[in-house]
Amino acid sequence: LPRHVDATMPPTLPTHAAFGSEVPLAEPSWYQNLNSPYYNASHVAWRAKLRDFFEREVEPIVDDWDMKAVQNNHAACAEYIKRMYKKSAEYGILPACVGKPWPRAFTDAAEPEGYDYFHELINVDEGTRSGGGIAWAMMGGLGIGLPPVLNFGLPQNRALEERCVKECLAGEKIICLCITEPGAGSDVSNLACTARDAGDHYVVDGNKKWITNGIYADYFTVAVRTGPPGSAHKGLSMLLLEKSMPGITCSKIECMGVWPSGTTYIEFDGVKVPKENVVGVVGGGFKQVMYNFNHERWLLAAQASRMARTCVEESLSFARTRRTFGKFLIEHQAIQHKIGEMARQCEGLTAWVENITFQMNTMSKEEQNRKLGGHIALLKLSSSRVAEFCASNAMQVLGGAGYTRGGKGVKVERVYREVKAYAIPGGSEEIMLNLAAGQFGFVTRSAPDPRDKAIKALQEELKRIKSKM
Repeated sequence: LPRHVDATMPPTLPTHAAFGSEVPLAEPSWYQNLNSPYYNASHVAWRAKLRDFFEREVEPIVDDWDMKAVQNNHAACAEYIKRMYKKSAEYGILPACVGKPWPRAFTDAAEPEGYDYFHELINVDEGTRSGGGIAWAMMGGLGIGLPPVLNFGLPQNRALEERCVKECLAGEKIICLCITEPGAGSDVSNLACTARDAGDHYVVDGNKKWITNGIYADYFTVAVRTGPPGSAHKGLSMLLLEKSMPGITCSKIECMGVWPSGTTYIEFDGVKVPKENVVGVVGGGFKQVMYNFNHERWLLAAQASRMARTCVEESLSFARTRRTFGKFLIEHQAIQHKIGEMARQCEGLTAWVENITFQMNTMSKEEQNRKLGGHIALLKLSSSRVAEFCASNAMQVLGGAGYTRGGKGVKVERVYREVKAYAIPGGSEEIMLNLAAGQFGFVTRSAPDPRDKAIKALQEELKRIKSKM
């Protein structure tokens, strides 16, 4: 060997057979027969199971589900979401929607060998190939609505806790998370929905907006104010409500995308909720909301990453068959550059998602929340911007086909109108930047405000005047 080459070879990394689409860069790198330190045979088997489920059970109904949703055919949409939950439960994949560890105490579904966050990542990634609306229909309710019940429980009503979790993981019932209000989104400490103490129960009044799966939900995990006005984050609690409780009204919100997910406006009008329905402890609501935010944002980033790749796959597939000016569209250098730039950003985003997933795998939930908040905030921001960039460029590559709902451009058209659902929910891009700046301590000291000196002088003058009165 040449003198500059070390004869000691690095340890062999797992390499798995190529899988999925044959379109270059349409799949994550480990699907492309490249080495990876993250995935093993268990992940390969899990991936095959999920690809089979979504291609067999979900993709054939996506287009019609989208159409029925925009036509407000709620009965048809309800049947679709119930069918998807039932089938996914039969495949044993719903428990992978609620994080780690596998909730084995509440499900008979077989746990993948060595179950970890990479299994969940595969679940999210494969589930988003059919579109963001489908991913939200399956994960946007269960994946964020059930974890508070799983993580904190109902200490005063274990029977309800067990019934709720088992029914949701069996695909028999649907749950949603109710935090956002018309006047409070990322500003969680200013939530206004109240739970008034009425002896042996609470009376819940208020409303929630942009709630995923709300119109289909049987259970509602609701952040409420049990403290007095002005109690901010210290006055928040979380309650588990059931659809059967009088006073709950759900109305679908007309949104620009993620139609199958059933975005909902919910009104609570004098809803009587037994006190044993408190999730965790009274006053612990803010912690419970924050506890799962990192996981939710990671989930959204992984979804956006796959949506961006879908744009690469659809663009290249289309450009290879479309003829313009006597050439295939892909022969034009400008199109090659567009798709190459899209793929470049996708590869970088996937690597970042996998790195954060690895960090999550090696940390407790508490350590994740302590160390990864800023990193995940920037990841989510980057993912939504990459997805938006790829959607816009894919639309240009497909032209009129991408602008048309249906036909060859159906996936690109769907992604294009869904990308803003990743730039805003779960914390807007601006909030993510603010959060990262705070988490990383960008500002170490504040410059003195010259107005402070003037204010202090005026206060001293006022005090002097009052002393003479």
